[in-house]
Amino acid sequence: MTPSPPSPSPLDPEAQHVLELGSQAGAPPFETGTPEQARRAYNEGFPTLQGERELVASISERIIAGPGGPLRLRIYRGQGAPSAGAPALLYLHGGGWVIGNLDSHDEICRWFANEAVAVVVSVDYRLAPEHKFPAAIEDCRATLNFMQSAADELGIDAARIAVAGDSAGGNLATVLGLLTRGDKNPPAAQLLFYPNTDAGQTTDSYRRFAIGFGLTASTMAWFRDHYIRNAADIGDWRTSPLKAESLAGAPPTFIAIAGRDILADEGEAYARRLQQAGVPVVLEHWPGQIHGFVSMGRHGPAARQAVAAAIAAWRSFDPAFGKAQAD
Repeated sequence: MTPSPPSPSPLDPEAQHVLELGSQAGAPPFETGTPEQARRAYNEGFPTLQGERELVASISERIIAGPGGPLRLRIYRGQGAPSAGAPALLYLHGGGWVIGNLDSHDEICRWFANEAVAVVVSVDYRLAPEHKFPAAIEDCRATLNFMQSAADELGIDAARIAVAGDSAGGNLATVLGLLTRGDKNPPAAQLLFYPNTDAGQTTDSYRRFAIGFGLTASTMAWFRDHYIRNAADIGDWRTSPLKAESLAGAPPTFIAIAGRDILADEGEAYARRLQQAGVPVVLEHWPGQIHGFVSMGRHGPAARQAVAAAIAAWRSFDPAFGKAQAD
């Protein structure tokens, strides 16, 4: 694990530029409106942050049965991915459990598919507040179960499926990694970008970066309060995986930390607990970056670099990775 930066670093120019764009847009904070208004604003804004969509070998969509009704999946096959036994990734989008969809994280999924020479599956899981905790978790687990049961059809190795996600999606990936510890084929790795691991929202980074760095403390509280059913859910480890009694047996883990992010401290705390439990961990810092930077590929190289770092860690956790690609 790389050591934590001793003090806040200057903002990266690309992060500063994105913050300036947000200020110029003058959009009201999500918490001043309804979830539907937040979704519309987010859907209008994310294309300005992301670059041109690179080509993958194929993209298809599929509807599967989920615990709360049909679930829509998007399946990406990377350029050069083997037709059978390919490494696979379940990607869970961020958005505070309230916003986000298959399109908002399409760019990241394409990068993973091509750079990992893999198959990536993204799921349009149920959102809060219409579907509160634990609906999203149930949908994510159902998708992982589908990937395992349909591995031959998808051309993937059921024993070599990783899970990944950013922010709230990182929370869901983390919870999925713990929920499936006793399964026949638990996730082979978890790749987490600035994950939410403690719904208590009391770490010092909530004070240091409460306003002025994109995601604010008040917006994060609004997201959480839409997601949970009641205050007791804050202490449930399926909402706050940092509160799990034991992290032993969790998948090997990559965690990317944005240095100017209210979630920075809980991400680092989760990495420490994993390491103490004997779980292989790769922890990397982008000290001058802000929350959500992996979804800002139009404005600089950091987003693609973070995905490449996650893939490098994934390969290091999986001795069979290179063999599958060479066959």
